[in-house]
Amino acid sequence: MSSVQPSSGARVLLPFPPSEIGGLPAGWDTVVWDGTDQEPLGQGLEAVEFFVIPYTFTAAALPVLPRLPSLRVVQSLSAGVDDLLPHLPAGVTLCNAKGVHDASTAEHAVTLVLAALRDIPALVRAQDAHRWARGFQTALADRTVLLLGHGAIGSAVEARLRPFECRVLRLARTARETRQGPVHAMTELPALLPEADVVVVTVPLTDATRGLVDADFLARLKDGALLVNVSRGPVVDTAALLDELRTGRLKAALDVTDPEPLPPGHPLWTAPNTLITPHAAATTSAFRPRAVALVRAQLARYTAGEPLANVVSAGTG
Repeated sequence: MSSVQPSSGARVLLPFPPSEIGGLPAGWDTVVWDGTDQEPLGQGLEAVEFFVIPYTFTAAALPVLPRLPSLRVVQSLSAGVDDLLPHLPAGVTLCNAKGVHDASTAEHAVTLVLAALRDIPALVRAQDAHRWARGFQTALADRTVLLLGHGAIGSAVEARLRPFECRVLRLARTARETRQGPVHAMTELPALLPEADVVVVTVPLTDATRGLVDADFLARLKDGALLVNVSRGPVVDTAALLDELRTGRLKAALDVTDPEPLPPGHPLWTAPNTLITPHAAATTSAFRPRAVALVRAQLARYTAGEPLANVVSAGTG
C-alpha cells in the first residue's frame, strides 16, 4: 500500500455523481466525467488531484492526463492496467480495481467452461433451425481444471468450481499453500499441462505472460482440451491457437482476443470448436456497486492520508 497526502481544497475527477459515493470531504470539489463526452466538462482541471477513470474508457482518458498538472492519484476501475501504465505521468500513484470484478469474471469463466463443454452454441443453432439435436456431451464433473493464475479472480473461479466435482490444479508466479491445496509455481507448468482437461487463464498481461500460451504450451495439452481466456488477449498466441483449432484437436472459449475488438472476417470467428464473447465478463450488474464502494474507500484513505489499496505503481518524485 502507498500513502499520499492530499492538499486542502482538492478536486476529484469522477465518473459518477459524488452523491452516489456519499459525499466528499468539506472543501473538496468535483468534476464529473463518464467518458462519453470527448473530454471532461467544466473548468478547474488544473486542481484535480484524484482521477477515477471511467470504466472501459481508458483510451479516452489518456489525452486527459497531461491536462491535470496537480494529479497525484489515478484510480482505474479495471483489474488490468497494462494499457494505462505506459502513459502514467511521473510522480502519480496508480491503483487498480482488484476485487471489483472478481465475482462477475469468475461467473463468466465458469459459464464459458460449461457452455463449451456442453456445446451450448451448437444447441442454440439447432434451436434456431427448429432441430431437436440430442447427444452425449462432456460434463465438468470428473474433469481436471488448471487455473493459470491464482490471484483474486483465479481464487474466485475456484470457489465457483467446487460444487462441480472437478479436480483443480492451481498455478501462480510462485508456489504457496492455501486452504484449498497447493498453488504450483509457473516452473511446473510444462509438467502439469498434460493433466488438464480445461485451462482457465486469469493471469495479468505483463512482459512475462505475453504470449505465454504459445505453440509449445498448446501442444502439451491433451486432445479435446478446452482453453478459456478471461485475462487479456495477448496472453495467447492467436496464430498458434488457430493452428490447433483448425485441426479440431483443441477447443477454446475466449472472452478476450488478440486483436481486440476482433475485426469482421478474422479467422477466429469461424474457427471450429470456438466460443467467443466480446470482453463481457466484468460488465454486469455487480460492477457499479463494487466500483462505488472501492472509490468511496479510496477517497476516505486519501483524505485521511492513509495508505491506498491496490497500488500498482507508487508515485515518486
